[in-house]
Amino acid sequence: MSPVSTRRGILAAGNWVVDRVKTIDAYPERERLADILSETTNNGGAAYNLLKDLAKLKAPFPLEGAGLLGEDSDGDRILQDCADFGINTSRLTRLPDIRTSYTDVMSEEGSGIRTFFHCRGANAFFDRPHADLASSQARHFHLGYLLLLDKLDEVLPAGATRAAELLAEAQSLGFITSADLVSAGHGRFRSVVPPSLPHLDMLFVNEYEASEVTGLNFSLGPDGLPKDWNGARACLEAFIRLGIRSWVFVHFPGGACALSAGGEYLFQGAVKLPAGKVTGTVGAGDAFAAGVLLGAHEGVPMSESLRYGICAAAACIQHPSSSEGVIPMTDCLDLGRKYGFIRYPSP
Repeated sequence: MSPVSTRRGILAAGNWVVDRVKTIDAYPERERLADILSETTNNGGAAYNLLKDLAKLKAPFPLEGAGLLGEDSDGDRILQDCADFGINTSRLTRLPDIRTSYTDVMSEEGSGIRTFFHCRGANAFFDRPHADLASSQARHFHLGYLLLLDKLDEVLPAGATRAAELLAEAQSLGFITSADLVSAGHGRFRSVVPPSLPHLDMLFVNEYEASEVTGLNFSLGPDGLPKDWNGARACLEAFIRLGIRSWVFVHFPGGACALSAGGEYLFQGAVKLPAGKVTGTVGAGDAFAAGVLLGAHEGVPMSESLRYGICAAAACIQHPSSSEGVIPMTDCLDLGRKYGFIRYPSP
C-alpha cells in the first residue's frame, strides 16, 4: 500500500438517502393539520451529503462513495446525481427487492427546525465488505452515520462493533479516518459509539450527541452557544480520553469548537446571517464536516479548516435541502467576510 502522502481524495461510506423536504408553516399537534408550503427532493445521508457538498465546494481531489441502493427509481436518481457531480460510484451496490433509503423531512418555516420520518431501506444491510477499502487510493475514509447503519451498529460478543472493525481496517490500510453520528440512538450511544473511537482520527458530533456519548452536559443557551464553556470543553476532553486520535469537533447553532489529542482548543463562531436568510438546517452538520475535511485534506491549518466548515454550513442553511445551498468554498468564505462571525463570549 502506498504511503498516505501519495494518496489523494475522500472515500465516504454509509448512508445514501433520498430526502423529500417539505417546508411547513408550523409543526402540528397530533390529529392537527399543517400546510405544506414547498417541497423538494434531494440528497440525504452522511456519505451522499458529504460527497455532494465537497463537489459543490469545488474540492480539487477525487470523490468516491460506498454504500447500498435499491433497484428502484430513487437508486437511479442517486447514481445519475453522482455522475453529474463527478462522484465515483463503483462501490455503490444495488440490492433487489429492497428500497433505497428515504426520509420525509418536515422543515418548519422561520425556525428551520426539522423533524424526520425515515425508511432505513438498503442502508440497514451495509456491511464491512461493501466498502472495498483495499482497492481505493483515497487518502481519507469517512463513515456515517453511526447509529443509523443497522449491520455496522451491531455490538459483537466481545463488545466491539462491525463499524469499529471497518474503521480499524481502514487505519491499517493507511487511511485517515473520520465519522459522524445521528441524533437517534434510542439509548444506544454508549454501547455503539465508543468501540469505534480508538479507530478514528476525527469525529464530528452535535451538542446532543456529545452529551449522550460522554454522559456530560453540553447544553446550549438561547443564543445557540454553550451555557457552560468549561463543561463543553470537558465533553471534548472525554472524547479524547475515549480514544480519538487527532481531533473531535462539536458543532451547534452558534458555532463549533474543536479539541486535538495534543490539547489544542479552538472555537469558531457561526456566520451572523440575517434571520431571513436561514430557510432550513437540513444537512448543515454534513456541510460543516465537508468544509473541515476539505481544509484538512489540503493541509490548511485547523483553525482555518474550522472556518471552512462554518462557512460551508452557513451556505447550506440558506436552502431547505441538504446541499442545494452549498457553493464554491471561496464564495462560502465570502459569507463570513460579509456578515461576520459570532465571537467567543467574554468572561
